[in-house]
Parts: sequence; C-alpha cells; structure tokens
Amino acid sequence: MVDMLDVAVIEDATAAAATLDPLRARLLAELAEPGSASSLAVRVHQPRQKVNYHLRELERHGLIELVEERRKGNMTERVLQATASSYVISPAALATVAPDPRRSPDRLSARWLLAVAARLVSDVGALITGATRAGKRVSTFALDGEVRFASAADRAAFAEELTNAVIGLVGKYHDDTSQSGRKFRVVVAVHPALDSLLAKGTPEKET
Repeated sequence: MVDMLDVAVIEDATAAAATLDPLRARLLAELAEPGSASSLAVRVHQPRQKVNYHLRELERHGLIELVEERRKGNMTERVLQATASSYVISPAALATVAPDPRRSPDRLSARWLLAVAARLVSDVGALITGATRAGKRVSTFALDGEVRFASAADRAAFAEELTNAVIGLVGKYHDDTSQSGRKFRVVVAVHPALDSLLAKGTPEKET
C-alpha cells in the first residue's frame, strides 16, 4: 500500500489542470483506498476504458501510484492508490498571474490578505517538496481559532493589541547578528468566519 500523505501540494500547472476535471477529482477521492479501473468504473458509473484513460493521466502526474499488479485470467489488473488524502494547488502552478503581496500592501484589505495566504501556500509547498526530496521535516508552527467580537470597536482594538504583541515578540527574539540563525516568516491573519457570514445571509463589505 502507498504511504499516503495527509496533504500534497501541486506545483506543476499541467498536474493542476489534471485534477480540475470532475471525473479525475472523483477518482482521486475514490482512490483514498486502493482500486482498479474495473472497480472504479462500477463506482463512478463510467466505462472501464474511459476510467483507465483518466487513471493513466493522474498516474503520469504523480497523483496516484501503482500498489500492485494482479493476474486475472489472460490479463493483468493494475491496482492504484492516491498519493495523498487531499491536494492543494499552489499559486506556483500559475506563476505568471500569482498574486504578489508586495504589491500595494494594506493590512485592512481582504484581497491583500488573500495574496499573503497565496504566498504562504506557495512557500510552504516549495518547502515541503524540498524537504520530502531530502528526507527531512519542515519546522513550522500554526495557530487556528475563533473569537467573537461584540462590536467593530472591539475588533479594531483587538487588531491593535495583536499588532503590538507581535511587534514586541519579534523585537525580543529577532537577531540580525546571528550567523547561524535561520529566518522565519510570521503571518497573522484575522477574517470573518464563514459560518457567521452564512448566518447573516450576506457578506460584510470590505473595510
């Protein structure tokens, strides 16, 4: 059985295009467990020849791998499995039109936040790819949580205090003189939770 990753990052444009086909995306989901073209054809209600064609394309891009070959009568059945439980398409796949957070930085802009998030996916994806090839791990840390603000004023005060706290921590631990030190990027983001927007029925205007 393939040693599946929790998440794989797709950095190649052609590989990204391969996953956007609805049938191929369905096949990737089905191949969380090993399967053959014949068994998958039954599950997705498509001819085996058509399924086999799409499997070959997914395999060509490294999105699925051969688990084993079984002899069935006068033919060989290929059993495949996805290389990851889920996939993320890196903005690197669209490098020429990828958002650049260095352009018009505005910490109150949702679109600038999206550009920062895109860079995060691209950078961490490249780090994961390099670390996997080298057989090493990537040193990262993340926090994820929710906070309910009673008012816009409270939200603004929170943002200000958070900014000052991060600036203080960076000032305390940043060392320009360390020759052996390694630079890390710090990203802090605050945005409305989607479930709160759905409850209201309409998204808030960007401010």
